Amino acid sequence: MSNVSFIGIGGMARSIATRAVAGGNSVELVGRDAAKATALAAELGGGATVGTFGTVPAGDIVVLAVPYTSAVAVVTQYGDALAGKVIIDISNTFNADATGLVTPDGVSGAQEIAKAAPANAHVVKAFNTVFGHVLAQGRPLDVLFAGDDAGAKADVSTFIESLGLRPLDVGGLEMARWLEGVGPLLMGAARHGAGTFDIALSINVLG
Repeated sequence: MSNVSFIGIGGMARSIATRAVAGGNSVELVGRDAAKATALAAELGGGATVGTFGTVPAGDIVVLAVPYTSAVAVVTQYGDALAGKVIIDISNTFNADATGLVTPDGVSGAQEIAKAAPANAHVVKAFNTVFGHVLAQGRPLDVLFAGDDAGAKADVSTFIESLGLRPLDVGGLEMARWLEGVGPLLMGAARHGAGTFDIALSINVLG
């Protein structure tokens, strides 16, 4: 099992951390509001601990569970405290009405986060193609992920499997741009074709 720290304690962090504890992972929660982090740790149980914002996370894997608008600033603030860590970027980069992306053409939020991270940290994009409330339902789901380091991706794949989810590698970190583009696609499908946000993207292997 994995040793995982969550920076950010919002709804998505809660959903992933709940499954992480159930899967036997060691979980640390870190938020600017220490009282909220402590309350969430008590709610999760399973030995979940609370860390101090800005200091070296206990986990080898760090789930960056903050909005993209603050993600680069948070990674910059942490600086060398993230050295050697596998950083999972779960952020979505779509605009206010979820019809497009705020990042320039050809650039992903994950790549911008990687630029801000220490050189020996490895950023992997994952979980942004799954709604948090759907994760919380405990269903088996597909999680698409992308990254440049084979070892980091292997660690993330193992972590995803421990959550009762199927990891699907889509390639290098340049593919994060397309994973982030799935956000508006899912939002559009939920609002129009599906008529509900209780949906999930899945891959079927035929034959």
